[in-house]
Amino acid sequence: MAPSPPHSSTDPRWTTLTGAIRPRERNRDQPITLRKVIQAEPDILQKSNAAVTFHSLLTCGDAGTGVGVGTRWPGGGRYAVSMTATVGTCCPSGARRLAAMYKLLFTVLFRHVDPETAHHLGFGLIRLAGRVPGLSLLLSRWLVPRDDALRVRTLGFEVPGPLGLAAGFDKDALGPDALGLLGFGHVEVGTLTAGPQPGNPRPRLFRLTGDRALINRMGFNNAGAAAAARRLERRRARADRRGRRLVVTGVNIGKTKIVPEAEATEDYVTSARLLAGVADYLVVNVSSPNTPGLRDLQAVEKLRPLLAGVRAALDSAGPHRVPLLVKIAPDLDDADIDAVADLALDLALDGIVATNTTVTRGGLRTDAATVEALGAGGLSGAPLRDRSLEVLRRLRSRVGDRLVLVASGGIETPEDAWQRILAGATLVQAYTAFIYHGPLWPRRLQTGLARLARDAGFATVQEAVGTGVTPDPR
Repeated sequence: MAPSPPHSSTDPRWTTLTGAIRPRERNRDQPITLRKVIQAEPDILQKSNAAVTFHSLLTCGDAGTGVGVGTRWPGGGRYAVSMTATVGTCCPSGARRLAAMYKLLFTVLFRHVDPETAHHLGFGLIRLAGRVPGLSLLLSRWLVPRDDALRVRTLGFEVPGPLGLAAGFDKDALGPDALGLLGFGHVEVGTLTAGPQPGNPRPRLFRLTGDRALINRMGFNNAGAAAAARRLERRRARADRRGRRLVVTGVNIGKTKIVPEAEATEDYVTSARLLAGVADYLVVNVSSPNTPGLRDLQAVEKLRPLLAGVRAALDSAGPHRVPLLVKIAPDLDDADIDAVADLALDLALDGIVATNTTVTRGGLRTDAATVEALGAGGLSGAPLRDRSLEVLRRLRSRVGDRLVLVASGGIETPEDAWQRILAGATLVQAYTAFIYHGPLWPRRLQTGLARLARDAGFATVQEAVGTGVTPDPR
């Protein structure tokens, strides 16, 4: 005999609920949208006793996300949904409350702590959560995208969503998989250099809270490419033993500070050889403003031998081809952007990451005297949005779909990410928005991006890549 629903089918509230979430014909592992219904009758959801897991995350508009399980009643073909007490109820009492807690912590605590110290504390907690079996499983089911509309196949791999974490957060590959549990489809570690180096003196990381921006002059502080390679090798071995899937992990490499420009190619080649076997893709960073003379390497006559040398090193390192990309600055003029794009095509690179941080300080809300007092460094975050988008559009117009473009710089909302997709980005990356909006932000952005794609008539986000840019007819 089929079990009865926990509420009478004559209860008008129950009828409204089940009618609102009747399963669609598409993949039932995709998220269900329960906006007004959940907010109107949250008590109904809490009283439903779910016995069979229905693999889904519940998304509540732009207000936040909640986690739920559901029961399919065999007789009726309907789904009852229950927000579990251990996870929290749906917005506003569940995920919105967690987001509010992060905002409160940021306002009351983190913003008054040295930014670099706060970073280490926060990242340490993320790595700790990733090592707790039950908690890591919960995070994976709650936050990792499961909507087929978000899946992206590119550069020889598949990611559950186009949003990734930009280089700079996990400099030494300490916890890419823990970061993946928060909803990032890929994680780019680094920047790594051939030898270990301490970076620039502290303080070297500053918040511009009113601008939702950061200024950093870290200077590629890291323990070196060899140490990161060993760590990534151990990670892969553990995953193989346990049958676990790893988050796609790119590696960003830069020049060792003490190495003269004339020896830069060999310095990059050393890093590439060390990391070729553990990187899902490799990014050559010649655009950080915090290593003296580094941006000079963006000049085509210097960049060509460097990229050719790294490509040769990767090809000789093993049987598997490692995709190679180059990361450029937003401060290049149009002619230089075109020159780098043409070079990437000529050398058969796989893609370009656009863009790194900027040295400009225009249009900030923070008063000029405060900004000047913070000193040199690269500016990231919301103020970079417009220029990074301009660079991306120019690149797409120049190269079409012959290169994979990865957008980075000023991405904060689903609308920001959607603009980058339309402008030609196959993948998008962020860092500063993650700092300001907290651990639930990746999931909110990915969910919002899927909604925007469907609203625009696309079955997947990847179908929309570059549809907003007219190719260069040349």
